[in-house]
Amino acid sequence: MALPLRSLRFSHISWNKCLGTHVLRKEHASFGMVIQMQHYRQDFKAGQKHYNPKYRRLRAKKVIKIDLPDYQQMKADTNLSMEEMRAKMKKEGVSPPTPYQERPLLITCTGGVFEPYVPPEGDGRKSLLSTARLKDQYKTLEMKGKSALAIRKIKQYDEDFKVKDFALRAQELFITVNETLQNWTEAHWSNGNSKLDLSAKIKKVEDDLHDLVTERAFPDMTYDMKGKTIRWKWLESLEPPKVTHLRETDMISKENIYGQITVRMHSKQLLAVYDRFGRLMYGSETLPKDVVEYVVFEKHLSNQYGVWRLHGKIIPEWMPARGAILRTFVRPLLEEVTEAGEKSVDTEVVDASKPGDQKPLPAAA
Repeated sequence: MALPLRSLRFSHISWNKCLGTHVLRKEHASFGMVIQMQHYRQDFKAGQKHYNPKYRRLRAKKVIKIDLPDYQQMKADTNLSMEEMRAKMKKEGVSPPTPYQERPLLITCTGGVFEPYVPPEGDGRKSLLSTARLKDQYKTLEMKGKSALAIRKIKQYDEDFKVKDFALRAQELFITVNETLQNWTEAHWSNGNSKLDLSAKIKKVEDDLHDLVTERAFPDMTYDMKGKTIRWKWLESLEPPKVTHLRETDMISKENIYGQITVRMHSKQLLAVYDRFGRLMYGSETLPKDVVEYVVFEKHLSNQYGVWRLHGKIIPEWMPARGAILRTFVRPLLEEVTEAGEKSVDTEVVDASKPGDQKPLPAAA
């Protein structure tokens, strides 16, 4: 008995694709009948046309035609002179490249100290009743007007700001910065269990240092410090810290405001710097020195999460030059001629901190 096709209930449908042939296999649920319908595409050509013409525009956009570079021609162009290169570019209709002189701009801090404070000559040495000090005090009175305006501007962004309290906070921040810098040099010399542990320790100390100093002061503090050891200690404060200068300025727009405060610190410190051979380069660990410093702190006032960080130091022109840094050098290769005509080459390391007659030290690797 033949059943009509529309009365059949199909429980399973499977498609087979091979060589452009589509086979529809339908099985009847109750009778187990199998009906196969084969459809052959006569116009199908492998590799030229897709069997399904649908979405052909989208398939065409998946392919991007690019011009492959001619490496032989590029190699030949490297030997051309400037006139030949200019004539070739003019012939091909290529415009000359535009020289871009762009520099990255960082808005988390300023690029320097604006309107820097000029310390009075002989500060910390001359008497307060001397003529030169009285003239310098008169100049500071003239600058107090701008400082008062800067205080008013800073309080608009930081309501809890107080000049008297800031001096002590600045001194504590200054001590923390120097201790962190000391840890930074020790982290580069420490022997961790693995390179990963050592790099993680250095990164942690650098992150702590970035939280305390600005991006402008960080390279100045860490310049040429790798391979050296710092021993620094704050002994006592000879005079209470004092805020001497306040300024505020804007950058790019009037809403982007920065504040800078200069703090005078007179203290007794110990500082010693050793090179990678362990020889003393500068300072002493036993001889303390009285130090007068004018440290500049900056804050990005427009930033809601901005904090006061160390930004730089003011070094006056009248300050005497510091002592020479003692460095360790390697002697050049010296050829010693003996009686037999043989030449012997010796390399010696000389300690510059002990001039005069001295025994040669073993050469460093």
